[in-house]
Amino acid sequence: MLTSEQMEKLRKAGRVSAEARDLGCELCVPGAKLYDIAEEVEGYIRKHGCGLAFPCNISINEIAAHYTPSPNDQSRLELGDVVKIDCGGFLDGFIGDTAATVEVGTRAYTDLILASKRARNTVAEFVGDGVPLCEIGSAIENSVKRDGFKVIENLCGHQIEQWDLHAGFSIPPYDSGDMTKVTAGMTFAVEPFATNGGGAVVNGKPGNIVVIARDHDVDDPKAQEFLEYVREEFHHQPFCARSCHMKDAEKHVRYLMRKGVLNGFAQLVEIKGGIVTQHEYTFHIPAPGARAEVTTLP
Repeated sequence: MLTSEQMEKLRKAGRVSAEARDLGCELCVPGAKLYDIAEEVEGYIRKHGCGLAFPCNISINEIAAHYTPSPNDQSRLELGDVVKIDCGGFLDGFIGDTAATVEVGTRAYTDLILASKRARNTVAEFVGDGVPLCEIGSAIENSVKRDGFKVIENLCGHQIEQWDLHAGFSIPPYDSGDMTKVTAGMTFAVEPFATNGGGAVVNGKPGNIVVIARDHDVDDPKAQEFLEYVREEFHHQPFCARSCHMKDAEKHVRYLMRKGVLNGFAQLVEIKGGIVTQHEYTFHIPAPGARAEVTTLP
């Protein structure tokens, strides 16, 4: 169980992450540069005393997740884009992970956006100590199906521990039959993805997000200095060159990938090109018998 001091850190990380998420959504207007949105979101998290649990993901239309703009990215939002803002901060290793979806200047996909939001909110109404993972998944799938859409079956919620964004169990968005229960003291993210497509994602192009895969030193002094900065700044969480406040970050990332120190994440693309929406909360169960608390509220 978390101490009161640890609980406050978890709540602050969640609150700052939620405020950054909402800021990112407000910035999604026609013509906005993805680079500027990501920098504003991450800048807010840092300004308010937290580190980056992962780069701000800005995933558009059929891209479900794992895209963040590169340092030289000139792409801009267009009228009608469906944009997922997924961001997170940490405070002494306690993580907030949250996401929301907005449509840029139009209302063609309102029902699809509400489908993932309603599914997340449905879980928030009942999840707590002793609830099996299969019940969470069943509630997500049934909610999305009632709205006339499909869940992305191979994108799951996940347990979160201190300094570990994806720890322990996963939470599939359907009745998996897994009777493992969420219990007091656990932190976890529930993140339904809804689509009008095929209901799965496949790997696409690189998404500019990397993580330390084999943590060993390298011969190049400048790259080694960069690696030490990454260890200190991101604590083995996913990161991107754009988020690094060091010269030649992109060059060093490419070098460390060639050396096998870093692994990259591919963009996750809907298998039939369908539009994807996402809403996510981080939950914590504070005590035996308790309902889960949403930590990622502004």
